[in-house]
Amino acid sequence: MAIFLTKDSKVIVQGMTGAEGMKHTRRMLAAGTDVVGGVNPRKAGTRVDVDGRTVPVFGSVREAMDITGADVSVLFVPPPHAKAAVTEAADAGIPLAVVITEGIPVHDAVAFQAYARARATRVIGPNCPGLISPGQSNAGIIPADITKPGRIGLVSKSGTLTYQLMYELRDIGFSTCVGIGGDPVIGTTHIDALAAFEDDPDTDLIVMIGEIGGDAEERAARHIADRVTKPVVGYIAGFTAPEGRTMGHAGAIVSGSSGTAAAKKAALEAAGVSVGATPTETAGLVLALLAETPGNRA
Repeated sequence: MAIFLTKDSKVIVQGMTGAEGMKHTRRMLAAGTDVVGGVNPRKAGTRVDVDGRTVPVFGSVREAMDITGADVSVLFVPPPHAKAAVTEAADAGIPLAVVITEGIPVHDAVAFQAYARARATRVIGPNCPGLISPGQSNAGIIPADITKPGRIGLVSKSGTLTYQLMYELRDIGFSTCVGIGGDPVIGTTHIDALAAFEDDPDTDLIVMIGEIGGDAEERAARHIADRVTKPVVGYIAGFTAPEGRTMGHAGAIVSGSSGTAAAKKAALEAAGVSVGATPTETAGLVLALLAETPGNRA
């Protein structure tokens, strides 16, 4: 089991024929992802050889879905075209759209998130590394060789910290790692991933990584207190951030106690979450909790 992405997922890549799209299509295929096609209207009907595998290019998401049965799209589309690309994917009825693109204008993100939600398309991102269910499938840019399949679920705003925790806990392994992105407007949230991990019988423990700014982590803490029965370990990036500064890819602004790492840590700990002071300490908390869990199978 895994959440959102499994060995049965059929993936298309919008923007596959571009430099970034091709590079990461190659990496996804090497990780075992079933990449069944690319989408580029200007190259429709052509085929691309990717390390010995021939991948067809379709003129639209709908055509790709009709022919291949694709249920996941990964988007490597320039920011000015991202809104149209997500809208096209949602119109075609794709269940999951993973938007890797960074630098998308906020008003475009607001528009396509609402559009996709109304059409039951789950969006992960934008400005995210995507998600990986190790040993099954990889949709995005997360390195596939730094961990193994296991029973930890990971949801993170930060791509870099996603990779670090995956590596720190590589001997235990993960069910799914989801990088939700740190932009002001995102699709899938901490709460969405927490709920999915709670329902996944093959996830024993959840790691949640947040960042300074906003109140997403505080809202996640309330959800954990009310609805999550599995152990959760947290980490908040930004304890050393200077007050009043705009920082990081999230553009987080910390003012007074609002949005600070300390405030988020306090909210999570009040919900029963163990919070590490560093990524390495966070990994240590995970190992300690797993060792204490009766019947743990990780």
